[in-house]
Amino acid sequence: MKAIILVMMIGMQLNACSKNESPAQADTPDASSSTTKIKITVGTTVFTATLFDNPSATAFKARLPLTINMTELNGNEKYYDFPSALPTNASVGGDMKAGDLMLYRSNVLVLFYKNFNTPYSYTKLGYVDNPNGLAQALGAGNVIVKFENN
Repeated sequence: MKAIILVMMIGMQLNACSKNESPAQADTPDASSSTTKIKITVGTTVFTATLFDNPSATAFKARLPLTINMTELNGNEKYYDFPSALPTNASVGGDMKAGDLMLYRSNVLVLFYKNFNTPYSYTKLGYVDNPNGLAQALGAGNVIVKFENN
């Protein structure tokens, strides 16, 4: 009888351990929840941005520092065509927010400065931490933007 109770107690302890391990594993951050900070400079205005920890953002960060002429598009975004592709993991855009930094296709860097909804697919690179003043800094036309490590 003591042996049966001992086996049951060991089984309960093992079961408790496995139950305790599952929530910890479920809480483990995925690739998009770890972050890195960069600076985005438009004229004399500096913004801090957070990059996600994913292969696309890592490849983008490897190209920094980067000073580029971003082209105006649709009154809500600036874009730049890279000469070579970055890794992608695109998903349908949905609600875009001012400050979202995305990759369209595999080689188009996009910085959104207005909120809107889109059916197009993008790979998430990161976001401007506080986009207040971003639209004003970027202006209505093409603009030189500097991306660098923070």
